[in-house]
Amino acid sequence: MFKDVPPHKMAAPLLQGLSTGIEDWIDEVILGNVVGPGGNIARLSALEAGLPLSISGMTIDRQCSAGLEAIRTASLFIQGGAGDCYVAGGVESASTSPFPKRAQFAPTHIGDPDMGVGAENVAQKYGMTKAVQDDYALESYRRSWSAYDEGFYTEEIIAYDGITHDEVFRKKRDMARIVNRAKPIFDLENGTVTAANSCGIHDGAAAVVVMDEQLANELGMQLILRFQDSEVSGIHPNYPGITPVPAITKLLQRNQLTIDDIDLIEINEAFASKIVACQDELTIPVEKLNVSGGALTTGHPYGASGAILVTRLFYEVQRRKDVRYVLAAIGSAGGVGLAVLFEVIQ
Repeated sequence: MFKDVPPHKMAAPLLQGLSTGIEDWIDEVILGNVVGPGGNIARLSALEAGLPLSISGMTIDRQCSAGLEAIRTASLFIQGGAGDCYVAGGVESASTSPFPKRAQFAPTHIGDPDMGVGAENVAQKYGMTKAVQDDYALESYRRSWSAYDEGFYTEEIIAYDGITHDEVFRKKRDMARIVNRAKPIFDLENGTVTAANSCGIHDGAAAVVVMDEQLANELGMQLILRFQDSEVSGIHPNYPGITPVPAITKLLQRNQLTIDDIDLIEINEAFASKIVACQDELTIPVEKLNVSGGALTTGHPYGASGAILVTRLFYEVQRRKDVRYVLAAIGSAGGVGLAVLFEVIQ
């Protein structure tokens, strides 16, 4: 439904909705974007949204983690005293991208796999079968559809041109049969990664308001999540899916926390192999991870996906009690992982 909509027009209603009533306090719009069309899409989107001309814009490309990096950057700017209020997130229109092929992620002599090939590399390195990945995918689909039926996703969506639904929620009969029959698409002989245990290529936008706590209190805002800390890590580009592991590990160690201390964790579901590997390596309980599904159902609009994770946490913690720490993490092409820790304000 967004196939003819350029990214700045897709982001504009989102920025309008988030900025209503706080226009005089916004210092900047920070948006992640990966596949173009280039230029400063954050500034263009802010102007398209009719925000005051004084509100500047900055566009970030950290590949799949760009939207989460935008939120992290805004938080660090506030901590450093550079500003008090930011709208941060990301937008992606894979449908209208002018680029005929992907960018180079790493030097060829090191290894520059497509993301699907990287997902196969992770599956092979960690001895992961297709059945294990399919089982995770089916559970993710079940959780996504359950959350959708409960109206959880509706809470997150800002209408675009009167549209208030996500068109991907069309239940398929006998999903298990579809998943089981799907064939490998990146390694045709020995592969385990299929279209059914991989995310789709989608268009979308997501953003949040990041504000200094004192200002938020003065404006009567409801405080939900407090930025606590973040970590970025790099590993071999051949294994991009496992990058959240060192980022999360360092982040927890620095804050003297363990996985047991984290109540909810959102990791982008680009590929089931990625999530299963991260879950196993970090020993994440299934009841804490991606509790309302994720990108395997709703897709992965690259630059926006990190902000979708934070949005999901924002709403999920409000439906729960006795939640203190939550975490969002995402892996990126080139072997870069990003994790952000939030404290829940109750």
